[in-house]
Amino acid sequence: MISIRSSKSILQCLLAGGALCLAFSLPAAAQVKSTETVEHGSPAKQVKVERGEIVYVSGNDLVVKMEDGSLRNFSNIPDSVTITVEGKQLNVHQLKPGMKVERQTITTSTPKTITKVETVTGKVWHVTPPNSVTLTLEDGANQTFKIPKGQKFTIDGKQTDAFDLKKGMVVSAQRITEVPETVVTQEVKRSGTMPPPPPAPTPDVPILIATAPAAPAPVAEAKPEPAPTTLPKTASQLPLIGLLGILLCGISLTALAIRKLAA
Repeated sequence: MISIRSSKSILQCLLAGGALCLAFSLPAAAQVKSTETVEHGSPAKQVKVERGEIVYVSGNDLVVKMEDGSLRNFSNIPDSVTITVEGKQLNVHQLKPGMKVERQTITTSTPKTITKVETVTGKVWHVTPPNSVTLTLEDGANQTFKIPKGQKFTIDGKQTDAFDLKKGMVVSAQRITEVPETVVTQEVKRSGTMPPPPPAPTPDVPILIATAPAAPAPVAEAKPEPAPTTLPKTASQLPLIGLLGILLCGISLTALAIRKLAA
């Protein structure tokens, strides 16, 4: 038996009375029996976290300032979209500026392989080598199948081509197709925290103001009295008068002596 892979397809065929591998396309109209199995691989998860602060809310529109300082506008947010805040589910109409919000997007990629096995059995009714072969199926209907270019067959342990197929050979053909797929799912978790409460008002407490005692008024210093311009009268004028009398007497005596000398 020869296995042929083309785009992860395996074509296997059995011929009654010997081993024969025949690879050809199976039309949808043929009487094909098919089974399908799915094999899942290990999932891979990727988590993306976005954080920001709500700066504007209007109706179903929201503006968030992200961690990098950029502003992102979220328009027409459905009412069904909620954010978990302190254990409560809040929609867009219950959000307030100043709230911190976080969105986690969890992307899970799960590889899987879908294996489809298609089987058809019939008797060779006509061969047009190397392009096609017509089989008579189990219900008596004839169905033509295309033979892939370059396809080789094994008959009695020898490789040959479509030219060696003969009318009346019973052929059971099986096609195994493996299709790899990746299933991607996303889960979004939204959470937030309320803005901090405003500072409590200061209670009315009498304000004590410490005042320094008033400085005493400066005392004016007494100015010294000016010195008298005249000497105080500390003695009588009698000695002065006596001195003047003596002086006048001397002058008189001097004048008398001069007069006598002149006579």
